[in-house]
Amino acid sequence: MPSAHRRFWTIAASALLVFSLLVVAVLHWGGYSLVSADPLPFRADGAVILQASLASENARIAGAVELLQRNVVNRVLLSIPPTGYWGVSFPSLARAYLEKQYGLAISNRFEFCITDQEIDSTEAEALALIPCIQERHWNSVIIVTSNFHSRRAGIVWRRTSKREKLGARIFVDGVPDPAFRPDGWWRHRKYAKTWFYESIKLLWTFVGK
Repeated sequence: MPSAHRRFWTIAASALLVFSLLVVAVLHWGGYSLVSADPLPFRADGAVILQASLASENARIAGAVELLQRNVVNRVLLSIPPTGYWGVSFPSLARAYLEKQYGLAISNRFEFCITDQEIDSTEAEALALIPCIQERHWNSVIIVTSNFHSRRAGIVWRRTSKREKLGARIFVDGVPDPAFRPDGWWRHRKYAKTWFYESIKLLWTFVGK
């Protein structure tokens, strides 16, 4: 009995230690599990900005503008729905924002791909954007998205472009986003919420298809 009792507590202590190490690992590296940093090419035919919330969209646009300013790309394709609330035209609204924020020269290097109002997944958006990319005969494309979305976006875009025979090299540029920081993500409610939902989506991307 003493031996069995001692064995039980040894197993319990070992399990607690393993669990503690797992928690520490998730807290330390978990945020980076969502992030994938592709080495970007010296030049690419164009960049594509994926849709997001307002704050995230502004961060992604800023990231694409930086690519323009560094002459990594010459054109940027912005994914937008045709209209917003009360029938406001998104293309005209986006053009006005770009001109005000970055000037006419930068604004003129943006093009729009009008996607369906009901797009609700990364794969659905990729399917909607691929024809716009094919129309421009781009052979190399940088997908500009948020840091927390970069790993999943890379998986989905490469898988979808291969299936749809896009024939273009895909690079993903994950830009800093106000909704998430990979270091210390558990200390901030917004970051933790982003990590939780995105981790579930990433897991589904791996095992769902």
